[in-house]
Amino acid sequence: MSTEHDTITTPVTADLLRGHLDVEATAHGLLPHRLPARARRQIPDSQLAVAEAQPSGVRLVFRTRATVIELDTLPTKRVYRGFPAPADGVYDLLVDGRLTAQATVAGGNVRTITDMVTQSFELSEGPSGTARFTGLPACDKDVEIWLPHTESTELIALRTDTPVEPAQDRGRKVWLHHGSSISHGSNAAHPTATWPALAAAQGGVELVNLGFSGSALLDPFTARAMRDTPADMISVKIGINIVNADLMRLRAFTPAVHGFLDTLREGHPATPVLVVSAILCPVQEDTPGPLMPDFDGGGPRFRATGDLAERAMGRLTLNVIRDELAHLVGQRAADDPNLHYLDGRDLYGEREYAAYPLPDGVHPGPEGHLRIAENFARYAFVPGGPFAD
Repeated sequence: MSTEHDTITTPVTADLLRGHLDVEATAHGLLPHRLPARARRQIPDSQLAVAEAQPSGVRLVFRTRATVIELDTLPTKRVYRGFPAPADGVYDLLVDGRLTAQATVAGGNVRTITDMVTQSFELSEGPSGTARFTGLPACDKDVEIWLPHTESTELIALRTDTPVEPAQDRGRKVWLHHGSSISHGSNAAHPTATWPALAAAQGGVELVNLGFSGSALLDPFTARAMRDTPADMISVKIGINIVNADLMRLRAFTPAVHGFLDTLREGHPATPVLVVSAILCPVQEDTPGPLMPDFDGGGPRFRATGDLAERAMGRLTLNVIRDELAHLVGQRAADDPNLHYLDGRDLYGEREYAAYPLPDGVHPGPEGHLRIAENFARYAFVPGGPFAD
């Protein structure tokens, strides 16, 4: 792609990236992944395959005096048949930790979901494009480019008007987080406005975000990936996807949580681990799944379709899961003082719901992400909190 000024091209390599677990060389460039290749080979559905390749929390990090920065990428965007295409994903550029500029990339591939239940799709190919940032301060600075959290992004070329060098390690601790679409960033306005990104900024830590839309399902391959990832603190948000997928009953859920935590402890025997239950979600508090889209109001919104009477037979609801997680973590904490539990309603509960309702009945909007982040940081990162320095 041509430019009107002299630029220096820097190869986009894995050592410029943060927040990823793997990279894949493609015909166009470099594709960041949030699960390693071994785990990807075990993924059983297209929803998780798409989600882990969407680079929520993944960013390029380097040091430069450049006033102009260009990043060529090939995005793959997701649309739902019958609904307007979403806005192009946002690239956030931070200078010395402060959001300074934003850009988008038009075009790219389009993955059209033809059935929301089965996640069947059609893929049409499109051209690459350029995220361009100008007018940056002409001084030595640390630059981060956070990639769009809802578009898989093949990185093709990085161009600047002065040389680029690796950013120095600031010695910040690493926070490894796993959760559902809310952790992934659904309805967040831009990549540094997802609640994990906001909380990481408030806590002064480096984020590795394994929030996967629809796929916080206690998968053993995810637990193994977390086991093998260096981290100073770990959180696991459990509940909403298991309920809305109607994935398992209480009999299977409890040993699955134990197994997930056992696997984490194989690689992180003394690392602080925080188990977080679901935020308030009225449609699923006491009604089992499965969760189904409802288009009657122009939507989509979501509704739970399970039978309340079947809770006695082990059907899961958010309240059932919260009670079980509190009991399970309490038991384990007797022998594991670095294991903690947080009720998700302390992050987003009745007060937050009254002020910032869930736009689609399940996912918070931008203000909700901010409140969750503030409440999480206030709990986890303060003196005496599980992630205190």
